Amino acid sequence: METLGVTVTPYMALLALSVILLVFHILLQGVLSTRELGSAWNAGPRDDGREPNGKLAGRAARASRNFQETYPAFTGLLLGVAFAGDDASGFGLVGGWIWFAARIVYVPLYLAGIPYFRSFVWLISMLGLLAMMIALFW
Repeated sequence: METLGVTVTPYMALLALSVILLVFHILLQGVLSTRELGSAWNAGPRDDGREPNGKLAGRAARASRNFQETYPAFTGLLLGVAFAGDDASGFGLVGGWIWFAARIVYVPLYLAGIPYFRSFVWLISMLGLLAMMIALFW
């Protein structure tokens, strides 16, 4: 059986890093929730409806939800830009890196409860998505 030769492109590398960031969000939320409610809660079926009430666990959960709201758009745009060809300008890839970097910066800002600047960083991530969208039509 012949194997397919796959070359790791900057787009696929960015996609893989974004999955690592997604897993980080999930693990952070889980660790902080478990710290608050205990390992029995985490390992159990969670039928009692208890949710973490602490600031950090709540902030981690909200930051994770916020990430997951934009992540499908990012993955779709990144794959679209990669498949359509972005070699001439690299504008889509730059937009992807802007989104990714802003999403990394967003996590500690959210956990620290820093207003306004956190929203500004979120806006920067949206500009990254916009750059990716523009690259698809360019």
